[in-house]
Amino acid sequence: MAETTQQSHRKEVVGEVVSNKMKKTIVVEVVRKKAHPFYGRVISKGKKFYAHDENNEAHVGDVVRLEETRPLSKLKRWKLKEIVRKTALVPEVAATDVAS
Repeated sequence: MAETTQQSHRKEVVGEVVSNKMKKTIVVEVVRKKAHPFYGRVISKGKKFYAHDENNEAHVGDVVRLEETRPLSKLKRWKLKEIVRKTALVPEVAATDVAS
């Protein structure tokens, strides 16, 4: 019997992590660019999504890919699929531990 692979029909978005202060939750801002219908000027619109990060592996500044999922809480409807690009900055938590 031939092996079949099922493709996911869930939405995916790519954005930048703006907060990771909650346990297993990150806040990701997705910026979409669209031309104004009348004036033609490109407008940036940002939207924040709450996403589930099971292993707390994403940090502020990382670019991540999110996948739509069932509602996990009042605000969380997305989960972390992959980290596209890690940030070059050191997380603030590590910087404050060194200063103490």
